[in-house]
Amino acid sequence: MESKSEAGERFQTLVEVMSRLRGPGGCPWDREQTLDTIKPYLLEETYEVLDAIDARDWTELRGELGDLLLQAVFFAQMASEQKLFSIEDSLDAINQKLIRRHPHVFGEETAQNAGDVRRIWSEVKAREKSEAGEAAAGLLDSVPRALPALVEAQQISSRAAHVGFDWSYIDQVLDKLREEIAEFEAAHSDSAPEQAAAELESELGDMLFVLVNLARFVKVDAEQALRKTNAKFRKRFAYIENKLAERGKSPAQASLDEMEALWQEAKR
Repeated sequence: MESKSEAGERFQTLVEVMSRLRGPGGCPWDREQTLDTIKPYLLEETYEVLDAIDARDWTELRGELGDLLLQAVFFAQMASEQKLFSIEDSLDAINQKLIRRHPHVFGEETAQNAGDVRRIWSEVKAREKSEAGEAAAGLLDSVPRALPALVEAQQISSRAAHVGFDWSYIDQVLDKLREEIAEFEAAHSDSAPEQAAAELESELGDMLFVLVNLARFVKVDAEQALRKTNAKFRKRFAYIENKLAERGKSPAQASLDEMEALWQEAKR
């Protein structure tokens, strides 16, 4: 295991490299970036970390985590140049928050399970806001609206469930899903053409939201489940393309029956 000083020294090297890139005589591309222009790269690097974890590619994950760390240092460097805050301020903030919100580890509180930990975290967070003079916000107000819709649905449904707004049994969730499917079918059959698109969008959204809750009920991360299904589809469709190419065809030139047969081969 590396010592604390070795990790700190290497992090400081990253900070100094970033400062040099942004400084006089540094990299023209890095120097012209702003807090806003870098935002898309933060998302890109985050998803590349997730891809590496899904692939269980630890060498790739090592590099991707470095890229993700770079984004934090890049943002902090630009903030420091504007005299807003430094990377040291960010490190102090997260260290203090972790200690403050884990009184069951660093203080006198006790927590027997994950539910106790979530309760303590919420209580400490609410106390912090009160001491800062911030008005009490709605339960869901702290969930960022800019999140991907699937992740947002997971977070808001989970927070509502923590205060008791939830089903008691999984059968109730399945009943709700059947109800939403029936409503979608009715909208598909009955809506006038000018109303159909909006009605179907609404009913489909309701179905997706219930599916997110179903995933939560069985302790499955809906975002990760869909990511893995996407990867599985990519792999099987690539198999179809490769097999068709061996026959001198493209998917556009093949029949549905031919592609379905190859799909079943891919599954096996």
